[in-house]
Amino acid sequence: MNPAGDTPIVSVMANYQWFLLLGLLMLARGLWGTPISRLPFTSAIIYLAIGIVLGPVGLNLFAFDIFSAAPLLEVLTEVAVLISLFSAGIKMPVPFSMRRWGPPIRLAWLAMVLSVGLIALFCCMVLDMPLGAGILMGALLAPTDPVLASDVQLRHAGDDDPLRFTLGCEAGMNDGSAFPFVMLGLGLLGLHDLGQWGMRWFAVELIWGTLGAIVIGVACGAGLARLNFSLRRSRPGHEVLDDLMGLGLIGVVYGLGLAAHVWAFLAVFCAGVALRQTEQMLARRTAAQVAATTPLTQEEAEQQTPETVSANTLLFKEHLERLSELTLVLLLGGAVTTLLFDWRSWAAALFLFFIARPVSVLVALKGSHTSPRMRVIAAWFGVRGIGSLYYLMYAINHGLPPALAQDLINLTLAVIVLSIVVHGTSVTPLLDRFWRK
Repeated sequence: MNPAGDTPIVSVMANYQWFLLLGLLMLARGLWGTPISRLPFTSAIIYLAIGIVLGPVGLNLFAFDIFSAAPLLEVLTEVAVLISLFSAGIKMPVPFSMRRWGPPIRLAWLAMVLSVGLIALFCCMVLDMPLGAGILMGALLAPTDPVLASDVQLRHAGDDDPLRFTLGCEAGMNDGSAFPFVMLGLGLLGLHDLGQWGMRWFAVELIWGTLGAIVIGVACGAGLARLNFSLRRSRPGHEVLDDLMGLGLIGVVYGLGLAAHVWAFLAVFCAGVALRQTEQMLARRTAAQVAATTPLTQEEAEQQTPETVSANTLLFKEHLERLSELTLVLLLGGAVTTLLFDWRSWAAALFLFFIARPVSVLVALKGSHTSPRMRVIAAWFGVRGIGSLYYLMYAINHGLPPALAQDLINLTLAVIVLSIVVHGTSVTPLLDRFWRK
């Protein structure tokens, strides 16, 4: 840790070397995309390994100080999570039904609460942390990650695999459901006003923050879908820039969410879901009308419906996701030091993966329509990553004491590194072996 800023955030390597390194990695990922995708582990493991080899525990060509970089890293992780949340949202199949959406809602809320409680209990009882720090640690580690979990999420907008849908939807929703517990932990540490008996936290942070985010996201996403549909139907030759529309929707929804003091991450995910579902609803309705008045079949009529923003913007967002994953995971490798091998860090990581996550998932899905096999696989694939790092940066930038901040940095980084390794090496063989359609 470097609270005084005595050493550079990123050191030793010159600018041209960084451009060469990032450029070569992007070229390799682009040229050998298919062979890399067939490897028995994810590309994040490659980026992490390169970062560790070049970092302090390897060749020591660069070092990344997370504490000193907290302001910059908060912005970088914020952007990465926003893009991933929107991409996850526009992949969600339609229509909405509690039978299909019930399991991810249970994971995003009930399993989230159980995970936060179990992690907080472990931190207080085993790691001797204060209650506020324990709850904050639970909020940092409980949510699954929309950035690094792409290998266990839906592959495209029409993918309807129930396991991938459940895990992807959970990662999208629980980035909003975790924020109230971040604020609760900060409040118990004296860094945020919870109100008398916690009533302000309950009314503003929990209830309004969640419901307001859903309303803003759904309204904006559905509104853009209708506007685009109407414009393209009335003016077929009018050029529409889908990528900019998608980015613009993210910016507007996130800005409105912050202005309204709701959980804007959740609003962005809901906007992506509403955009996709509304476009699908309008396309089906129009196709049915065309098929009823012309000799065209339903499929032929659907091909004549206007293009959608969600389908045309998805590829661009996925490229941005890959770029953010490469950069941030590489920097995480440079943040790995010998301090990370403290028993407290690895004990917390093992407790999360083998006790807290499985117990919370199995309890939350009890009585649902999911199969036992699906519950077990979902209990294992709780990928942690950039989302947890963002919450940590948010807490540090809101006045977290340096000593406690360093403790949480070690714990969080250990969990992310272990998650990249164990989940990244098990996703392909486990899904191929136990989840073949």
